[in-house]
Amino acid sequence: MAAKRKRSDAQSAALRKTPKPAAGTDASTATNNNASTSTSADPASIAVQIVVGSYDHTLHGVIASISPKRAAKDESRTRFTDTFLYQAHTSAIRCLALSPLPSLDKSSATPQSDPKKQVYLASGGTDERINLYSLSACPPPETSSANLPATLPSLSGNRVVEDPANRELGSLLHHYSTINALCFPNRSKLLAAADDNTISVTRTKDWNVVATIKAPRPRVQGRPTGDTAPLGGTPMGVNSFAVHPSMKLMLSVGKGEKAMRLWNLVTGKKAGILNFNRSTLEKIKESKYTTGEGRVIVWNTTGEEFAVAFERGVVVFGIDSEPKCFALPQPLTKVHMIKYLSLDQSTSGEESSSDVLVISTEDGRVLFYSTATGDNAQTDDDTPSAQLLAYAAGKEAGQTTRVKAFEILKPSAWKDQYLMITCGSDGAIRLWELDVARLTNFLKSDNKKSETVPSISTLIGAYETRSRLTCLAAFVMLPAEERDEDAEDDLDSESESSEVSDDSSDDSESE
Repeated sequence: MAAKRKRSDAQSAALRKTPKPAAGTDASTATNNNASTSTSADPASIAVQIVVGSYDHTLHGVIASISPKRAAKDESRTRFTDTFLYQAHTSAIRCLALSPLPSLDKSSATPQSDPKKQVYLASGGTDERINLYSLSACPPPETSSANLPATLPSLSGNRVVEDPANRELGSLLHHYSTINALCFPNRSKLLAAADDNTISVTRTKDWNVVATIKAPRPRVQGRPTGDTAPLGGTPMGVNSFAVHPSMKLMLSVGKGEKAMRLWNLVTGKKAGILNFNRSTLEKIKESKYTTGEGRVIVWNTTGEEFAVAFERGVVVFGIDSEPKCFALPQPLTKVHMIKYLSLDQSTSGEESSSDVLVISTEDGRVLFYSTATGDNAQTDDDTPSAQLLAYAAGKEAGQTTRVKAFEILKPSAWKDQYLMITCGSDGAIRLWELDVARLTNFLKSDNKKSETVPSISTLIGAYETRSRLTCLAAFVMLPAEERDEDAEDDLDSESESSEVSDDSSDDSESE
């Protein structure tokens, strides 16, 4: 029996120590016929890591491999691969946040200081918990190995590849209410806002809370008839916050108050408060029967203006906290998410028109607005409306339900196109190619009055998750050749330790 076990150990060791192909050889000749070809061979093809959360408590990770052109008429440019899917929370997931890539973290003095090429992922839900993960910044290997096959079996028919570099780090339990917003301003800090009226600052080095900013409780302004809330159960909590690009200031909007607050991140104390006046709220259809509270707040890339999203409209403020313009989608619909899209300076030509406000709506559209007032301002007392430049998605393109969340990425391999990823309650993840050149040409043209609003999106892929999606986060992955092999070495060591334990148990049984 001992000789037989030694022979089996020698065979398994030979399988684990299979030599890798040389640097100059073709990878396809070193793998078997069942292994799939890698999409990273084409320099123009990209891989995008997409993470979505849902009402069903599940966290779903998908890698979308996008090729530059179709190989055939009936073949799609996008291939989806499941990397992880499990129940991460005990209730609905509300928000997600991704840390900057190691090579793109400009705030660090040594941007290449992370040799493992990992990206932090944080998820928050209504269960008062913040879960932390570490994701690989490079796509998983496309070829099979002795420990991990290239494609795992699946009953749903979807392509499944497990990445051993993805890890679960733990959970943070310092909040005692629903987590509403998460943000990584850099790779060293994580900010979280919750319904307990606090904004916490966590250090990613050891995941300890280094500061807690407490917002005051809103005043009770009357409750509707038949309200069943308990005594003292008035609406409270921080809906959203936005960190200034200088990392020294922060704006926040909360429930139950028609105002936004300015915080000094250097001292951690309140720096001011700005109340929304009645005339500003009336322009975006906020009346006495609505809450009048800000839902989402964002800074632009230069830090010279910020936008506050309400239930049906958006107000843009200048650096002096005065209303600059407002955006009201037509036909009137609900606003879900807002972001600033930074256009290339060399393409747009004008520095003032480099940022475009992007709004996702209830009717399935993603609208692009120009916040540069220019000649649109009529009088000093009248706040002008932002000009609608273009739109994406919509019912004509197959997006019939609301766009709950979206992400716009600029792959370095693409010249004039941007990649937009959307998700909604219908459970579909859709990938759109944006023709941003039409936006920049419109901004540079003298005649900016157009009767028709063009569509700049082209659907290049869709993936059905069969879940009601609530939030989304995505990033363009680094090339596969920069992948670190420490995770596979750890997996080999774990397998070897398990074999040693099995051998010891067999020896004890034989004795």
